[in-house]
Amino acid sequence: MPLSDETVNRVMWAIPNVLCLVGSRSGDEWNGMTASWVTQVAMDPVLLAVSVDAQAVTHRMIAEGGAFTINLWDRADTRVFVKFSKPAARDGDTLNGRAVRLGETGTPIFEEAIAFADCRLWKTVDCGSHSIFIGEIVDCGFHEGEEDADVARIEDTRMKYGGVLRKGHAKQG
Repeated sequence: MPLSDETVNRVMWAIPNVLCLVGSRSGDEWNGMTASWVTQVAMDPVLLAVSVDAQAVTHRMIAEGGAFTINLWDRADTRVFVKFSKPAARDGDTLNGRAVRLGETGTPIFEEAIAFADCRLWKTVDCGSHSIFIGEIVDCGFHEGEEDADVARIEDTRMKYGGVLRKGHAKQG
């Protein structure tokens, strides 16, 4: 029986995924991007991986800047992710009107995030339509009082990301 796109999508969408903002920087250019493909991949050193579409601004910026941040958000406040589905507008120390500070790597950390991880790029793995950026954590922490907050997940929204290529994603050739 042939594998159907619908079945692949439904299975992939059933995998629990955190929803976060990925901070990136290349020179004076800053960006924040909504992401759901993030996971820890090693304990020594402590490594985090994020998968980023090869055509995304964030992909270029992580490759050029050599660092990224993972910014976890409160599960009760998912509206922020819609504004970061396209390249962010920088105004001073804000991205899309959200306050940021620069971390140890010089990469933006969102002040409203309940937790963050600042990562130096350790390795890049080409995966066709996406690249996996693996970063070594150089700093991380919680916003004061947020240590027990529930972290936003993709199922908290109407967003569907994953499965097979659809409109808006060019096939890599």
